[in-house]
Amino acid sequence: MKTSIATVSISGNLREKLTAIAAAGFDGIEIFEQDFIADPGSPRDIGNMIRDMGLDITLFQPFRDFEGLTGAQRVKAFDRARRKFDLMNQLGTDLILVCSSLHTDALGGIDRLAQDFHDLGDLAAQFDVRVGYEALAWGKHINDHRDVWEIVRRADHQNVGVILDSFHTLARKIDPNSIQSIPGDKIFFVQLADAPRIDMDLLYWSRHFRNMPGEGDLDVTGFMRAICATGYAGPISLEIFNDQFRGGNTKLLAQDGYRSLINLMDQVYRSAPALAPTPIPLPKPSHVDGIEFIEFATAENDAQNLRQTLAAMGFRHVANHITKDVAVWQQGHIRIILNTDRGGFAHSSYLAHGTGICDIGLRVENAADTVARANAMGTATFEQELGQGELRIPAIRGVGGSVMHFIGRDNDLSRVWDIEFKPLDPDHMSETGTGLTTVDHIAETMNYDEMLSWSLFYRAIFDMEKTPLVDVIDPDGLVRSQAIADPNRTTRITPTGAETHRTLAGHLLADSFSGAVQHVAFACDDIFATARDMQSRGFETLPMSSNYYDDLASRFDIAPDVLTQMQTLNILMDRDDAGTLFQFYSKPFGRGMFFEVVQRTGTYDGYGAPNAPFRIAAQKRFMRSKGIPKL
Repeated sequence: MKTSIATVSISGNLREKLTAIAAAGFDGIEIFEQDFIADPGSPRDIGNMIRDMGLDITLFQPFRDFEGLTGAQRVKAFDRARRKFDLMNQLGTDLILVCSSLHTDALGGIDRLAQDFHDLGDLAAQFDVRVGYEALAWGKHINDHRDVWEIVRRADHQNVGVILDSFHTLARKIDPNSIQSIPGDKIFFVQLADAPRIDMDLLYWSRHFRNMPGEGDLDVTGFMRAICATGYAGPISLEIFNDQFRGGNTKLLAQDGYRSLINLMDQVYRSAPALAPTPIPLPKPSHVDGIEFIEFATAENDAQNLRQTLAAMGFRHVANHITKDVAVWQQGHIRIILNTDRGGFAHSSYLAHGTGICDIGLRVENAADTVARANAMGTATFEQELGQGELRIPAIRGVGGSVMHFIGRDNDLSRVWDIEFKPLDPDHMSETGTGLTTVDHIAETMNYDEMLSWSLFYRAIFDMEKTPLVDVIDPDGLVRSQAIADPNRTTRITPTGAETHRTLAGHLLADSFSGAVQHVAFACDDIFATARDMQSRGFETLPMSSNYYDDLASRFDIAPDVLTQMQTLNILMDRDDAGTLFQFYSKPFGRGMFFEVVQRTGTYDGYGAPNAPFRIAAQKRFMRSKGIPKL
């Protein structure tokens, strides 16, 4: 099944779009009339240029307001069609999309419209092209693919067929299984788009809020299963109208589009193998079983403060690399790597971004399969020259140019800590921690227009699910956050999108010149004991205002002595029907990073979003003042 994308779906001029589409791996394009008209090349030259890039022109679109006209207007409609058919011959494409009419003078009636399309089919046959009819969800007379099929059936012409668009079907809540009544050979083309579920005018919703399959709330997988059940084996194509995409990164959008189609067809195959026209030879989405390590890129002059912070949190320096200036700090099941070596990727990351998390290691079922799936989704593999005695651990590129390594349960790569590292004095190992057990979640910060991309990245490669977007109020703007986690909640990642550098998240982007991990949250079983222990070791918690605790007492029933302890220890709280979350934070360090400690009770599954505005305001009191330049 060929992959295709409408040129209207991504930003840039036609040639920029074509370059990005070809590089992403698509087989073809729908050429949008506006993109074609704006290009200075002749139709023949444009067609040759497209084919020279290894692409087919799968569809020319759109042809509007054709059917249901009478008299001179009908004659003019057929004259316009004749001109477009000639143009298609010059371009080298044989299929045009006719969308259901919005013309104020258009008349309805199934038989009338069927005759229009029969006559149009006769004209199309003279040019050896085909006509595909599509129901716009807001069409004047025709807004349902079932009516389109009845018109095409009555038109009874081999050059006339149906074009189906997931948005037009799913936005009107039409059962996609009704598609199965259409013979596969009469479906000429399939367009795909997802969208967030919003209650608004259909036309406005479609023109501004579509996104890639898997990025919204519509059942595009169910739609595609119904398509496959008909025996359809033609192109599957993206048609996306989105204000954010129109100003986005052309190359990134094309990569997202390709990834979304491959992931969609993989989902169809896994949910209904008998329906998929050709199995996609992909490893299954990788099951993640927790965070294996978190690696900081830093330098000796910056590392000392980080060491002091880790020691105050109860981490122990347990091992050093056999040949490099790389140290392992550990507590419970948490492993922190401090890389101060003056070579390799980590040093390059430090030079570019300063002290920060450059690498995350995930425990997966099969490391090689995870990388193979990521590669099939268009993600770049990461490799660097190995030093003496080092293992080659599979890895890919992640957010902001960072790296993600995979430790598989299927091999001995987990022995990397025994092979590449020398343990320190065993007497030092007897020191106890402060009760931190695991990594609860990792919060990644990025530009807002990249959030959908990275959400799709995680869910296409890993067996992970998303939560709804959450708006977080920063005193200087709005940021958006969305949690992504595996079903067992062993691995949680919270991408956060910033639109302005004035927010706390935007401050990190501006100062580090890239998207990156802004904070790591560690889990514990008794946050009060952990907080007291850490403070006794010199850890400075982020101070919260007394107004916060007065408000907390008015919202929740909290025993007075517990509330007093919370205020003394700067512990925040959120509660819902599932349980309670306690959390406290470090003061910000470096270029705006910080640590968090949490305790979850019951089945609380959130991240304390109601506390975020107060936490951000408190953190900003320790940041560089507005208008003060960075030294």
